[in-house]
Amino acid sequence: MEILKRVIVKSACIILPAAIISHLYIEPQKIPLGILLGGLFGLFNLRQLTRNVSGLVGSEKATFKLVFLSMARLMILFVAIFFLVYYRIVNVFGLLFGFTVVFMLILIEGARVSKTQ
Repeated sequence: MEILKRVIVKSACIILPAAIISHLYIEPQKIPLGILLGGLFGLFNLRQLTRNVSGLVGSEKATFKLVFLSMARLMILFVAIFFLVYYRIVNVFGLLFGFTVVFMLILIEGARVSKTQ
């Protein structure tokens, strides 16, 4: 859970200024909203994944529940992103940027923790 907190703090320190800068200099609505929602979707996905894994470890039917919950989470995420892009509420590149920031921070924090252990 410590990794989750560090990823949340660091991603907020990167995503919020990036959204503000894109609002001021690039496009006032779609890209900043895409960056924010991409980051939120990435953090939501990470949070639910850590909850699923920590809550189901040691259980006999953990694999089925884990697969089902992961597929349900990914389906909800896909539907939300599809509607946001289909109705042109957000920019795809903004979503991609938000996801990429969170993904890179997960990799960096994971590597940092693996070095200490």
